[in-house]
Amino acid sequence: MSLNTSSKNLKNLSFEDTQIAFASKTDFKLMKSYWIFAIMNQNWLVKLGTFFIKFFLFLHFPIKKLIKITVFEQFCGGESIEDCDLTIQSLGKVHIGTILDYSVEGEENEKSFLKTKAEILKTIEKAKQDPQIPFAVFKLTGLFQSELLEKYQSGQTLNEEEIESFASSKTYLIEVCQRAHDLQIKLFMDAEESWIQNSIDSLTYEMMVRFNQEEAIIFNTFQMYRVEMLENLRKAIETAEKSGYYFGAKLVRGAYLEKERQRAHEDEYSEPLHKHKEDTDRDFNKAIDVCLAHLGQVSFCVGSHNEFSCMQLCEKMDDQNIPKDHPHIYFAQLLGMSDNISYNLAAMGYNVAKYVPYGPVASVMPYLFRRAEENSSIAGQTSREFGLLQKEVNRRKQA
Repeated sequence: MSLNTSSKNLKNLSFEDTQIAFASKTDFKLMKSYWIFAIMNQNWLVKLGTFFIKFFLFLHFPIKKLIKITVFEQFCGGESIEDCDLTIQSLGKVHIGTILDYSVEGEENEKSFLKTKAEILKTIEKAKQDPQIPFAVFKLTGLFQSELLEKYQSGQTLNEEEIESFASSKTYLIEVCQRAHDLQIKLFMDAEESWIQNSIDSLTYEMMVRFNQEEAIIFNTFQMYRVEMLENLRKAIETAEKSGYYFGAKLVRGAYLEKERQRAHEDEYSEPLHKHKEDTDRDFNKAIDVCLAHLGQVSFCVGSHNEFSCMQLCEKMDDQNIPKDHPHIYFAQLLGMSDNISYNLAAMGYNVAKYVPYGPVASVMPYLFRRAEENSSIAGQTSREFGLLQKEVNRRKQA
């Protein structure tokens, strides 16, 4: 499949058009992104930098300002929802939506759960006020203890205190979903590690039954690097159709590759992931076909930085005479990455949104470290970003 498709209705869509991709960046911001990705393109520098940032933060060295004006600014919208307003407006000008993602990780206690719940409710309220925010999103581990989700999944008996804690977290979950339903804001449940994902699925489908009676409000996330995920998607859609509720799906390749493999190795069990990227790509593209085949019942978002998968969906929509702005189909990429996909799709009239993480700098660092690790583990991803930035720098010099 060619990225520069010859289809009559798609002849102007190209993910190589850096002028459109980086139109919103001033020369200064373009050069800053260029140097950030130039550094990230060197795997040894990423590992070294990650080590020293963790070390300096542990010692409380004053490096937050440096982080904030470099990688934080590249990949995050700000430290608060209000800080994200400029990003929301900038994306909105080119018809790209914003998905506010409160990306604080690693805190699991009642105080943090209440804080996270309040923040998620704020993002839902913000989405109601601003039509440029089509979705809200959160991780269930922002409301539940990972250990309890794991015990629940493995069928272990919870003690009285754990039962109470789980019930409390579920109450928070229902409150969040109820607010999304009342305000008619679509809500993504993000995917997490395989040893807690079945618990997340179970809770998410329970929320779908409750809140997706009129339309898809609650969306589950499917990580297609897992061997059984395509079949899971098929069965979940079949169940929704039989039970009479609408289904929301976000399709991603997967975000915990190194973590999954390390745990499988340490605990000596078979990896739940595809051994070859080609298998993940195949299942991802088949998942798109499954969702398209049930478009009346299913709303879905393709969360992908893969140009071939995005182009394939565009071509299939064209072949099936599906409008580019069909309300059941969205594309999404992360802020600071794959602007060549996001901006060019938006320019052609497709529904596009950017994930915009936010939160205090120190608290968002685990998210940023994972971004760096993912980019290092995905062959060619950072090189691709760097090459596109380099192309636009050269184009502007010659203009």
